[in-house]
Amino acid sequence: MNSKITWLRNAMTSLNLQGMIISNPVNIKYLTGIDAEGMLLITRKENVYITDGRYIEYAHSILTLFDEIIVYNYTDMSQEDYENFFMFCENVGFEESYVTYAKYKEYMHKFKVNSLVETDNLIEKQRIIKDEEEIKNLKTACEITDNCFSYIIKFIKPGMTEKEIAREIDNFYNENAEGVSFETIVASGENSSKPHAVPTDRKIEEQDIITIDMGCKYNGYCSDMTRTIFVGSVPEDIKKIYDIVLKSQQQALDEMKDGAIIRQIAKNVDTNFRFYNYDLIHALGHGVGMEIHERPYISMNNDTLLKENMVVTDEPGIYIPGKYGVRIEDTVLITKFGCISLTESAKNYIII
Repeated sequence: MNSKITWLRNAMTSLNLQGMIISNPVNIKYLTGIDAEGMLLITRKENVYITDGRYIEYAHSILTLFDEIIVYNYTDMSQEDYENFFMFCENVGFEESYVTYAKYKEYMHKFKVNSLVETDNLIEKQRIIKDEEEIKNLKTACEITDNCFSYIIKFIKPGMTEKEIAREIDNFYNENAEGVSFETIVASGENSSKPHAVPTDRKIEEQDIITIDMGCKYNGYCSDMTRTIFVGSVPEDIKKIYDIVLKSQQQALDEMKDGAIIRQIAKNVDTNFRFYNYDLIHALGHGVGMEIHERPYISMNNDTLLKENMVVTDEPGIYIPGKYGVRIEDTVLITKFGCISLTESAKNYIII
C-alpha cells in the first residue's frame, strides 16, 4: 500500500478513528499525487477517491495498483453509497482547519456518521518532515531561484519599473519551473519599507535600494528567497542596517539544527535588533514545502523544536517607515548538526 496512507492509517488507529474524510487538496496531493478537485476517504477497508468525470482518466493515470485507491465518479453515486462508506464507524476524522461549518453539516448529512472528530492538523504536522524525494524537489526549486536571481540582477537597469522587474522574474519561472510559489515582491526606495509591498510603476533610480522576494514551484514544491540589492553604491545609513540584518540572519543559520528551540532562535534575533533600537516586526521564518507557508512557524511564540529534514526560511528584516527596508532570506534544510542553505545567492552588498 501507499506508504503515506499506511502511515495515516496507523495514526488514525492511535486516535481511535475508524475513518477519515480528507478534503484539503494539498493534503490529497501529498498522500496520493493527485492534483484535482475531489475528496479522499479512508474507510475501514478501502481508500476511496471521489471526483467528477473531468478528472477520472487523470486520477487513474497517477495512481498505481500499489496505491490501493478506488476512484469513484460523483455522478455515479447514490446517497446510499455515501452512507455505506463509514457504516459501523464510531469516529470519523475531518480537517477542521480547512472545512467550513456548512461543509461540516453537509458531511454529517451525506455520510450519516455517528461522530465527526477533529484531527488537529494530523497530515499538516506529518508534512513538516520532508522525505528524500521532497527534499530533492525543494533543492531544485531553490536552484532555479538562484539562477533567476543571477539573471535578474543583470537585467535590472535604472528607469525600469518595479512591475517590469517582477514580470521578468515571473516569466523566468514560467519558462523554467511551474511558475511562482507566491506573488513576486519587487520594492524599491521607500516602498522597501513595506514587508509585503506590491510592485508598482515606481522607476528604479540611481542610488536606490531594491528588495526582491521571490520563489518558484518545481514538482509542486516551493522555494523562497529575499535579497536586498543596491543601485550604484550602498548608502552609509543603510549599510548599518544591512549589516545588522545580515549578521542576525547568519546567527540564526548558525543556530538552526535538530533539537534547537525555535522560540530561542527568534528571540536571539529580536534581542540583536532591540540592542540597536529596532524590532523584529514579523516572524523570523516559516516552513516551506507544497505550500509557501507551512509549519513550523519560526517565531517567539513557538516553543517546539527544529527537527532533522524540516525545511524552513530564515528571513529577518528591519523596516524604516517611509524610507527603506532591508530583508535577507534563505530557504534552509535542517540537519542533525546544523542547517544547509538551499538558496545560495550572494548576500554581502549586492551592487548593480
